[in-house]
Amino acid sequence: QVQLVESGGGLVQAGGSLRLSCVASGRTFSNYAMGWFRQAPGKEREFAAAINRGGGGTLYADFVKGRFTISRDNARNTVYLQMNSLKPEDTAVYYCAARGRASGTAQSSGSYDYWGQGTQVTVSS
Repeated sequence: QVQLVESGGGLVQAGGSLRLSCVASGRTFSNYAMGWFRQAPGKEREFAAAINRGGGGTLYADFVKGRFTISRDNARNTVYLQMNSLKPEDTAVYYCAARGRASGTAQSSGSYDYWGQGTQVTVSS
């Protein structure tokens, strides 16, 4: 089992920035590719960003390209999501997820094995 705990969410004005963190425990963190997803009220969970096991490969949803950056620190068992130029439509619960079945990135939520409890991000206009 892998336990994932997100933090860093909060209330920010449009144009502002937040940095989300997700700390993993339970298994060797570097064996897992990681992803960030989000779910807004009344909407399905959607992919935001992913990073491979080593950190050298990343993948982004079109709506976050150029604004969000995913990174990881395997020594700290942590994956980050730096979010800049935030918009009201970025308001959602953000979840991190771990993928152990393959080393690369993936956009499908079904490709991930473990999930955190989520952290709320609210962007005011």
